[in-house]
Amino acid sequence: MIITSLADNECCQECCPEHGLSLHVRLDCGTEILFDMGQGRLFADNAERLGIDLSRVDMAVISHGHYDHGGGLETFLELNDKAEVYVREAAFGRHSSIKEYGLKDIGIILPDTERMVFCKDLEQLPFGTVLFSNPERVFPEPDGNRLLLGPDGKADDFSHEQNMIIREGSNAVLFGGCAHRGIVNIVSKAQQITGNAITHVLSGTHIGKGSLDDSYTDLVAEKLLALDGIRYYTMHCTGADGFRKLKDRMSDRISYLRCGESLKI
Repeated sequence: MIITSLADNECCQECCPEHGLSLHVRLDCGTEILFDMGQGRLFADNAERLGIDLSRVDMAVISHGHYDHGGGLETFLELNDKAEVYVREAAFGRHSSIKEYGLKDIGIILPDTERMVFCKDLEQLPFGTVLFSNPERVFPEPDGNRLLLGPDGKADDFSHEQNMIIREGSNAVLFGGCAHRGIVNIVSKAQQITGNAITHVLSGTHIGKGSLDDSYTDLVAEKLLALDGIRYYTMHCTGADGFRKLKDRMSDRISYLRCGESLKI
């Protein structure tokens, strides 16, 4: 498979950056999957610059109900008239972030379309794809979660967050958005689902947003390194400083995938 970043905080080539995430996946069989859609039109503009035709996408997934991951939903539906969009129903509830000036609305809007598919905790989909939500909260979650509120105005439980596994050939690739439930918990659940077969992980880790100190980063690196045979690629909410800290601890086991870059697995 070939994975191309269409939206990220960092960029290269002729692409433009934004605080957001969008990944285009082309499987060896020719199937195309879109994972997240950034804030608005930028992911589509970057796709055009990279020669990726979003009208050919066969299936789309939204990782959770924040604007920087699902804000481009209307744009995608305009450009693509066939793909179903897999998302948690709770993603369309009210979500907000605590700022110095008060609360900021960071939710996404439910469009008027029959192409939305609301997912359960575990979904077996075509193309060797699995979606899963609500991993057990064994390992601590990111510090930055304390600044995020759910529909009831209380601390978000992130039941609206889901992750994707694609199995192709000898590879089992895990995709995450911001890993609000904790990247270690998410990888552990993916290993349970696949029988410890995960080979690659592509996900933000949220350690760059609202982290209090380096202790969480140290724990994340230690736990991820202990899982032999997995190669990690991070992005978006890990942040440049967060990535540098993870890179210092994890060396060649982790890389950053910037907007405009492609990864062949």
